[in-house]
Amino acid sequence: MCGIIGYIGKRPVFPILIEGLERLEYRGYDSAGIALMNAKREINVLKVKGKIKDLKVKVENDGYWWSNNHNFHIGLGHTRWATHGRPCEKNAHPHLDCKGKIALVHNGIIENYKKLKEFLISKGHRFNSDTDTEVLAHLIEEFMDGSLEDAVKNALKKVKGSYAIGVISIDDPNKIVAARNESPLIIGIGNNEYFLASDVPAILNYTRGVIYIEDGELVVLDKKGFKICPLRRKREVKKDIVKISWDVASIEKNGYDHFMLKEIYEQPKAIRDTIKAKVCNGKILLDEINLSPKELRKIKKVFIVACGTSYHAALIGKYMLEKLCLIPVEVDIASEFRYRSPLLDKNSLVIAISQSGETADTLGAIAYAKNKESKIISICNVVGSSITRCSQGTIYTHAGPEIGVASTKAFTTQLAALYLFCLYLGSIKGLIDQKTCKRCLKALEKIPEDADTILKRASELDELANLFYKKSNFLYLGRGINYPIALEGAL
Repeated sequence: MCGIIGYIGKRPVFPILIEGLERLEYRGYDSAGIALMNAKREINVLKVKGKIKDLKVKVENDGYWWSNNHNFHIGLGHTRWATHGRPCEKNAHPHLDCKGKIALVHNGIIENYKKLKEFLISKGHRFNSDTDTEVLAHLIEEFMDGSLEDAVKNALKKVKGSYAIGVISIDDPNKIVAARNESPLIIGIGNNEYFLASDVPAILNYTRGVIYIEDGELVVLDKKGFKICPLRRKREVKKDIVKISWDVASIEKNGYDHFMLKEIYEQPKAIRDTIKAKVCNGKILLDEINLSPKELRKIKKVFIVACGTSYHAALIGKYMLEKLCLIPVEVDIASEFRYRSPLLDKNSLVIAISQSGETADTLGAIAYAKNKESKIISICNVVGSSITRCSQGTIYTHAGPEIGVASTKAFTTQLAALYLFCLYLGSIKGLIDQKTCKRCLKALEKIPEDADTILKRASELDELANLFYKKSNFLYLGRGINYPIALEGAL
């Protein structure tokens, strides 16, 4: 649950990094830090154990940082959730090499870091932290011979594990080099300025144009532009810029006490928008799944893969599909799917559900299904995300960003999308006639209105909350289709 933000351009970088880190606070963290490079080719690093507000105070209390922050126009920021090494200032990112010439931020886990660390120590490198991440900074230093891009490429050839990284160096200044493997990373395209981030909210106040970086890709950002290329090849990759439809207001509380409450109240609109985008004149339009009626009729079995809240939505989808479409359905937690050797073939349909579109285990399940030549569609909330690019087609939910840790509108819009797909498939298979389909659609379209009615009774719910909020244990009970609802309530 770490966060990355980077910037190169004409603006003072410090406010951009701090705002970006604040936008990523919802991901959870125990420490934070920033690294800035000035025109004198000096890298300055500041880190804290604690909150981003503590980092701001530390900068304001440091005379040099505060008086010179307008001179920094390139930098990296990071929020850390400890995996290797305890939460403390020395283990916070960014990490430096031996000479303080390279600064690096990293999300992910380096699986072979112990072996790499032994090699680097034998070469004379000195380590200051207990993290796996610091190994990357020293490994890049070991390969540094003028070009930061080449050094990062050569270093990552030695690495096993997951990573999203951002790197700056005084020996190859005025650029940020970044790379991704199994950890989300995007770049934001501004007006002669460029952003690096682990998630869209970090940069949404500055640009709506983003490019999603794929596994095995390396990015170079400078003040003139950017380039993307595969780690193991030199040819440049051209990618489309995705326009984000969310606005800044959608990632702010807008008068609510917290994001979860705001997102509870956003459910009627989110469900309505999800349905509206796929229904026209009483007909369900799912051209976006890119599967013809002929292909859908050949489907003999459905597998749904997901994690967390999306897994609970998948369990409900199983009830819907088996009842309405008379087709056998298996539901797997995505991390377990490929390890049980499921019997897939070209007549199998795999439905991958993910709010973010970046869930690593779900991506792994999709890769397994692709190797078996199965049909793959996804249900996702983020246009252009990794899971949507790996699928044949996608049913998009229109929930907007969900910041709260406990899912609300993402879950309910996933259920709406699943129900629409069930009605669509059942109609194609001749199991649901037009009259029944319209009746079911009418009931579905009434749900936002029903949700609004419930939310208007919030004062009654407050009374219940006041009655129970001091209780330490709750037991959720449910049978049949309500069993997954109970699981979600207990999550």
